[in-house]
Amino acid sequence: LTLPRLLLAAFHVLLLVGMSNAVNLTDGLDGLAAGVTLPTWLVLGIMGALAPAMAATTAVDPGLVVFCAAFAGATVGYLWYNAHPAQVFMGDTGSLAIGGGLTAAAIALRQEWLLLIAAAVPLVEMFSVMLQVASFKTTGKRIFKMSPLHHHFELCEWPETRIVVRFGIASALCGVLALVVAYLR
Repeated sequence: LTLPRLLLAAFHVLLLVGMSNAVNLTDGLDGLAAGVTLPTWLVLGIMGALAPAMAATTAVDPGLVVFCAAFAGATVGYLWYNAHPAQVFMGDTGSLAIGGGLTAAAIALRQEWLLLIAAAVPLVEMFSVMLQVASFKTTGKRIFKMSPLHHHFELCEWPETRIVVRFGIASALCGVLALVVAYLR
């Protein structure tokens, strides 16, 4: 193995572990994890279908497009029963699988960096936990009322449905930004 390949492999492992845990931390309100990852699945599917037009290094892979579409469809079906008040819960198995699947699709598309834009909402949730822990351990003070970030907004008396919808909108906007960046590259 050459050093660049070794560094890329290390980045892929870090991305896989980080994204899986980011989605897991996001899964704290009814419909939140699925609502913020649905746009990301759609963006990755679009990137897979339009790879040549976006100057991606990969050709169109119908299997990868079907993989993203299947996960997006499953997420929509799941949201039907997970919307507030939830009748079904995702848990660690589902959230870790979604994070791992998103990462696998991005790696297969060779669009790992764009995943960081498209999935910014779960990543912000993860970093809110990291910042909270680091701040409390070093200074004894909290940055947020509670982490992950969606719980901070709950303690600011935002209704659960407002948090879920606004985080979903933010995720959709991040997805559009990722598509624009992919197209302009």
